[in-house]
Amino acid sequence: MYKLIAIDVDDTILNDKLVVTEGTKAAMEQAIAQGVTVTLATGRMYASARKIAEQINLNVPIITYQGSLVKTLLDGKVLYERSVPADITKLLYQFAKDKGLHLQFYVDDILYVTEDNDRAKGYSANSKIPYIVADDVEALLDKPNTKLLMIDEPAYLDEIAAELKPLIGDTVHMTKSKAHYLEFTHKEGTKGHALRFMAEHLGCTIEQTIAIGDAWNDREMIEAAGLGVAMGNAVPALKELADYVTLSNNEDGVKHVIEKFVLNV
Repeated sequence: MYKLIAIDVDDTILNDKLVVTEGTKAAMEQAIAQGVTVTLATGRMYASARKIAEQINLNVPIITYQGSLVKTLLDGKVLYERSVPADITKLLYQFAKDKGLHLQFYVDDILYVTEDNDRAKGYSANSKIPYIVADDVEALLDKPNTKLLMIDEPAYLDEIAAELKPLIGDTVHMTKSKAHYLEFTHKEGTKGHALRFMAEHLGCTIEQTIAIGDAWNDREMIEAAGLGVAMGNAVPALKELADYVTLSNNEDGVKHVIEKFVLNV
C-alpha cells in the first residue's frame, strides 16, 4: 500500500549515538527491494544530509532545509526549491542585530555566520559542516537564502517567536527543529509541501506515503502523510496529532514502523 517513506534525521533515524543501526538499515533495504522509495526529510542543509544518505546507501532525491530544497543525490539536480523573501531576510537580520541574537544564513548550500562564536562552533560540530564568517553581511541579504536560523536558550526563543509572529505573519514558515533552534523558511518550504511534491514526482498519492519524525518541524509532513508517525521520543504535541506512535530513536523506532506497515513482519 505504501510507496514513499520520508524519515526525519536527528532523533529519528539517528539514535543518540548519531548512528543508523544495522537493523534499521536492513529494514530500509528490504522496503526498497519491494519497490518503496525511502528518503530523508530533514531541517539540515543538503551538504549535511547527503553524508547521512550516503551512509545508508540512498540514491533518491532527499528533502532538506525543512522542505525548502529537494535535490537528487546522484547528479545533484534540484527538483524543488524555495527561498526566504529578501525583505524578510532583512527584517530578521535587523531584528537579530538589535536583540544581539545569533543568526545564521544559508546561501547556495553554504553556511554563513556574522561572527565566530561558540554557537557557530557547536552547530558546525553537530552537523559536521564548516561555516564562513561573512565579510559583508549586507551582501547576503539580497541573495536567495534557503533558510535562516537563530540559536539561543529554548525559553527565550519562544519569546522571540511570539514577538516575531506579528511582524512576519504568514509570509514565511517559522518552526523549531530543536529546542534551541528557531528556523525560518519560505512559506512553501515545509516538509509537508516537499512530501506532496515528492509523491507527485514519484507518481503516488499522498495516501500512499509514510512520514516519521520527532520534532515540531515534522508536523506538516506528519499531518500530510497517509500515515503520520511520531517517534516514542517525540515532543508530546506531535504525538497527539500523529496517526501512530512508534518506539524511540534508541529502540529502532523507524525499523519498527517499516516492519509493521510495509514488510508486514
